[in-house]
Formats: sequence, structure tokens, C-alpha cells
Amino acid sequence: MNPRPPLPPFTEETARQKVQMAEDAWNSRDPERVSLAYTPDTEWRNRDVFLNGRAEVVEFLSAKWKKENDYRLKKTLWAFTGNRIAVRFEYEWHDDAGQWWRSHGNENWEFDEHGYMAKRYASINDQRINETDRKFRWERK
Repeated sequence: MNPRPPLPPFTEETARQKVQMAEDAWNSRDPERVSLAYTPDTEWRNRDVFLNGRAEVVEFLSAKWKKENDYRLKKTLWAFTGNRIAVRFEYEWHDDAGQWWRSHGNENWEFDEHGYMAKRYASINDQRINETDRKFRWERK
């Protein structure tokens, strides 16, 4: 596999770059694009769902973004060391009934030596919000 810079060990600058790259990819809502940031045998925990490998990531994200309409995400660096990064995040979306939600939580990431994410552990909570309470209103690309 070709290196996917920035590579570990991370500095504050390179950790922030990795977080921004992840935010940009997830905001594309393109499961294939997102999956390419992970090792072929990546391990995930997303809430109570456990995934292994890129194919399961693509299937999971495809279903996620069919349900979560007008998805917009913001990730923030929380901590980093060596080949690990922790982020906090918030994203907003609405369901098919028009109810808006803000989902927020934390992710712990572990990277391989080539800069691919080998492990992703996400803890996420959802809260109902009114449309008028939305924070993320930028135009989708």
C-alpha cells in the first residue's frame, strides 16, 4: 500500500491534518472514499456495531447515509501520541420524517506505519434538536 501522509508519529500539526482529512472525507458521504483511509483489515466499533474490513465499512456507511439526510460533521482534535489520535465530534442530520438530530461523541484512532487507520472506536449519543437549533449550515459540496 502506498503511504497515506501524514504518517505517525504525529505532531500537533500532523494530527490536526489527519483530523481535517477525515472530516472532509466523511462530509463527502462517499463510503468508498472514506474506506480508503483505513487498512484493508480495519477494526471498528461504532456504537454497538462491530466491523472488520473495508467492505463492511462501505456497507455500514452506505446504510448510514441513506438514513442520515443532509449530514454535516465537525471533528476536533482532542489528543494525540505516537500513532494514536483522539477526536471529539458533532454531526447534524434529519430523518425521513424531518426530525433533526445532533449526534456527538468521541473517537479513538490507531494508525499503522503507512498512515492508514487500523482501529476506530466511536462512542456516540444522539439528541433531538429543532431545525432552528442547527449549528452546521454550510452548503454541501
